[in-house]
Amino acid sequence: MDVPPAAVLPEDALRLILVRLKAADLIRAALVCHLWCRAAGRALPRTPPVLGYFFHPAGRSKPPPKPTSDKTFYPAVFLPLDASSPRLSLAVDAVNVRSCSITDVHLGLVLLLPVNLPAAILPRVLVIDPASRRRALLPPPPRDALPDDRWRRDRRVFGVAVLSRAHPSRLTFEAILFTVDGDHPRAWVASVRDGDCTWRAMPRSKDVEVTFDPFWFENRCVHAAGDIYWHICHSNRALKLDPLTLDFSFIRGPAELGDNSKYRIGDTPEDGRLCLAWISHEEELQIWVRGEVKWSDRGWLLERRMCMRKVLDTVPWLPNDSFRRMLCTWLSDMDYARTGKVFIKTWGYGRYSFHMETAKLERLEMEDGKEHGDPIWAYTLAWPPAFLAPEL
Repeated sequence: MDVPPAAVLPEDALRLILVRLKAADLIRAALVCHLWCRAAGRALPRTPPVLGYFFHPAGRSKPPPKPTSDKTFYPAVFLPLDASSPRLSLAVDAVNVRSCSITDVHLGLVLLLPVNLPAAILPRVLVIDPASRRRALLPPPPRDALPDDRWRRDRRVFGVAVLSRAHPSRLTFEAILFTVDGDHPRAWVASVRDGDCTWRAMPRSKDVEVTFDPFWFENRCVHAAGDIYWHICHSNRALKLDPLTLDFSFIRGPAELGDNSKYRIGDTPEDGRLCLAWISHEEELQIWVRGEVKWSDRGWLLERRMCMRKVLDTVPWLPNDSFRRMLCTWLSDMDYARTGKVFIKTWGYGRYSFHMETAKLERLEMEDGKEHGDPIWAYTLAWPPAFLAPEL
């Protein structure tokens, strides 16, 4: 009996071949038969692809770095996208178009919102899929989405997030736009099906009251342990959203942190538990995990601590005294890829990644006088000016 060509190779040998294929070719190979589909599944990389951008670091002689336009002799460096990433470079008219800021990077999508719009305007959301270079400009929620909308004049937009995605091969997903209507947050859910967008407005949250200026919300969210979080500047609290029930709630950091808001929420690399990291005034990196026990601090348990003094001493030109050092050094994010790294930013002394297991500090970026360096993107986006400010 003739053996089909697809069944000639043993599964182990087939997997070693499929590992060397590109993602697109691997998908085609998985469609050959059940054997190849199983082997292709085992050949998939365990670590998800990392979104990021390339930039050209420039040298400097002393802080603060001097701006330079000479990028000839410096190799390009890849930097992953995180909550502190710079804005996208847009091919637009600076006079008529406002800039945009990254508000979420999740499930292979990048979400951007225009900044400095009037409070009463619900903006359009720009969604980018860097893998396929597809993009979608979502319309704002319709004016008649809420009957007798008495919050229209004082509504404040503080962020947008990816809720779910059907499949990476299609631009079909759900996103949520978050506003503060009066003193309570509200979620606006956008369902996108290959370019067609429909909005629905959820009721205002009755359990959460925003008694401060929504300006202090960080517009970039964090996906951790299955929930979505927004840090609040100058506050020990963070806003939490359950993606399943769309319920808002506040979560407080440990009392030991005081009113410090420089902690970053994430999940542990080992098992994905909710955790937070911060650098204390004693230059100590602390990792707290969520655990409801009697001796917990507001439901947080101190799991790991490590001295950062010798590590920070290796940063060129960084001040030696602890007070000045803490003023210009802070955690910018925890690695969402669960590599055990935290990202450290400094005011004028570069950006670094610190591996908590190996205690290795690596420089990621040489700043050149701009707030977030000088990124060079592989593509540019067209942005019609009329989309930014729809009529009231």
